[in-house]
Amino acid sequence: MTNFLKPRRAVPQEVCERGLTWIKPSFLWMMYRCGWGTKEGQETVLAVEISRDGFDRALRNACLSSYVRGVHADRATWQRQLKRAPARVQWDPERDLRLQPLRYRSLQLGLSGEAVRLYADEWTVAIRDVTPLAHEIRALVSGDALTAATRLLPQERPYPAGDELLANVLG
Repeated sequence: MTNFLKPRRAVPQEVCERGLTWIKPSFLWMMYRCGWGTKEGQETVLAVEISRDGFDRALRNACLSSYVRGVHADRATWQRQLKRAPARVQWDPERDLRLQPLRYRSLQLGLSGEAVRLYADEWTVAIRDVTPLAHEIRALVSGDALTAATRLLPQERPYPAGDELLANVLG
């Protein structure tokens, strides 16, 4: 599983303990978020490979980031679950090469507390700087060379997760 994020060493310890670290498994969604690595403070794009065990553990212990009637018993129950959960899931529209929203959604997985420490210390397998790749694909898209840009995209496949793993995060 590859996601696009900064490693823990680049994040102050207090953020790891109080904030969320987001795993964004979609390259194009991340390009939308960071403007192809051109937005201020987001000029470097890192691909962080994490273990399947770690990603599955985060999903298994996640809660939806917003209340969904019919999925949660009631709003108060959802709020209690969200407070206790070390991970949260939100579903955002996937993006195309021009960063326009598509009809289907891409998972974003927010980690907090102990999950952030596990992510940084145990689940991370490799970190690669993909900023040059982002810039190259952006230049091709800007030049309307969409076929060439598509060939350079990182290969992404649907994540093979059973119903039990996704039961608490489908909304």
